[in-house]
Amino acid sequence: MAKAILYDATKCTACRGCQAACKQWNELEAEETKNTGSYENPADLSFRTWLKMRFNEVENGNGLAWLFTRRACMHCTDAGCVQVCPTKAVDKTAEGIVFIDREKCTGCGYCVEACPFDVPRLDGSRLTGKAKMFKCILCKDRVDNGLEPACVKTCPPGALDFGDRDEMVARAQARVDELGGDARLYGEKELDGLHVLYVVNHPLEDHKLPASPEVSPSITLWQDILQPVGYGVVGVVAGGLLLNYMVARARMVRQKEGK
Repeated sequence: MAKAILYDATKCTACRGCQAACKQWNELEAEETKNTGSYENPADLSFRTWLKMRFNEVENGNGLAWLFTRRACMHCTDAGCVQVCPTKAVDKTAEGIVFIDREKCTGCGYCVEACPFDVPRLDGSRLTGKAKMFKCILCKDRVDNGLEPACVKTCPPGALDFGDRDEMVARAQARVDELGGDARLYGEKELDGLHVLYVVNHPLEDHKLPASPEVSPSITLWQDILQPVGYGVVGVVAGGLLLNYMVARARMVRQKEGK
C-alpha cells in the first residue's frame, strides 16, 4: 500500500532535528559550513545532506514572517528520474518510495535534469566515470521493516507524520479545514501524487515550491525515441559487420577450394 510523509509547515519550529536524524540514520558525514547570514545551514542539499530545512523570510500584513520548508526528495508517482535513468538504477517501490540502486548507478545525471524539484546530488566526477547520485530514499530500510522514517520519529513538534497515503491526505485535508484562510494541501495531485505531502498557509512561491511541477517532455524524449533509434543503429551496424564477415569468409573458402 502507498505510504507518505505529511509535513505540516504550520507546526514546524525549524529545530532541524529531522536533518540530524537523517544524517545519523544514513551515516552521512557532516559538512564544513560557514555563516552566510542565515540560520539555514548547509546552504543546499548535497550527496552528504539528503534533507535540509529551508528558511524563507516573507512580508505579510503584520510585518515579516518566517516560513520553514522541508527540502528533500518528494517521491513523485510520476517520477521523471525513474523514466530517464538509462541503467534502471532509479526505481520505485509499491509504497511509492523512489530509491537509487548505487550498484547500477553510473552518475550520468539524467535524474537531475528530470527532477522538477532539483533534488539528486552527485558524488564524484563524470569525467572519471566514478560517480554516483544520492538523495533521500524515505528510509526505505526502516519502512521495509515496519518503522517510520527517522526524520518523522525524531520531530519534536509533531510537524511530520507518516502512514498510508490515503490517511495522510485525509489528515492533511482536516488540518487545512482547521486552519482555514489561505491554508492548502500540496502534493495530493501534483505529478500524479507526491509521497511527501505539505500543509502550508502561505503562497507556494513563498515556500519556493513549484505550483505546477512537471517533467519536461524533452527530457524523456531520448528514452522514448532517441534511445530505441540508437539501439536500431547499433543493430544495423552490428548486422552490417556480421554480413561483411560472412562475405569475406565465403570468399576465403572459395579461394582455398580454387587452389
